[in-house]
Amino acid sequence: MRTLQFREALREAMNEEMRRDERVFLMGEEVAEYNGAYKVSQGMLEEFGPKRIIDTPIAELGFAGIGVGAAMNGLRPIVEFMTWNFAILAADQIINSAAKMLQMSGGQYNVPIVFRGGNGTAGQLAATHSQSFEAFYAHVPGLKVLTPSNPADAKGLLKSAIRDNDPVVFLESEKMYGDKGEVPDGEYLIPIGKARIAMKGDACTIVTFGKITKVAIAAAEEMAKDGIHCEVIDLRTIRPFDTKTVIESVKKTNRCVVVEESWPYASIASEIAYRIQKDAFDYLDAPVSRVMQSDTPFPFALNLLETAVPTVELVIQRVKESLYLV
Repeated sequence: MRTLQFREALREAMNEEMRRDERVFLMGEEVAEYNGAYKVSQGMLEEFGPKRIIDTPIAELGFAGIGVGAAMNGLRPIVEFMTWNFAILAADQIINSAAKMLQMSGGQYNVPIVFRGGNGTAGQLAATHSQSFEAFYAHVPGLKVLTPSNPADAKGLLKSAIRDNDPVVFLESEKMYGDKGEVPDGEYLIPIGKARIAMKGDACTIVTFGKITKVAIAAAEEMAKDGIHCEVIDLRTIRPFDTKTVIESVKKTNRCVVVEESWPYASIASEIAYRIQKDAFDYLDAPVSRVMQSDTPFPFALNLLETAVPTVELVIQRVKESLYLV
């Protein structure tokens, strides 16, 4: 085991896959000469050269389309967006080309491409630069949607994403690039579609993903001091969703709170609640609850920002409500 930053784990995954498979290449804004906006691709230009580490113009729709075309012709592109907020401009290529090409071509064209970059809130970046896109892309059949919560998962999931024959949306967090964590030595892959039980417990199931997993774990640790032991499930993969792990946990705890850094309407939490009531209704002792971002464009003002995101206190309150302790 080694301690790596989140950005280092991502870089290691890309380096290993590019050394293993010459069809893999990286393209995006400032990924080459500048070593990446968040220094994820630092040193990669020197090793792999300008034909495989490619700086693009500020034209997300254009270079996403180049990536899709390259994938259809046998290459395995990694397309980095400086932030997923900018990828809105590339949504046509992601949703209408990458996601649908296998079906529209009658199975003739796979699109083995990874779209990756920073996602979610990151301090005072205001409404247009603070959006979480898990539900947006998980809505689309043909896409796989992954969001790691720690450096080990960042490496293991990204390697699996690069090897996958389907288009993968890989959502990182701008606030997590400097996070440190233990990463296993040697070849390390995490299967797509398998959740992680971050903490074991029997009082209530807390389902979460991405960087907000840290809030869920902190809340669970605080409640454990009072003898309330929650089971925290980090989904890792949003689509395909590991229904089995969640349902098995709810059958044990009889309660569920979903913690998500996104808007509440048509959210991942909504889908989770549906599947629980469908497959574990008779085991529920309380309604499925959720802790979400406020149903508003994200504020810039610091005092408003602090009230717009899920907090440890809100998670504890929802769990205690499900236990009928408040």
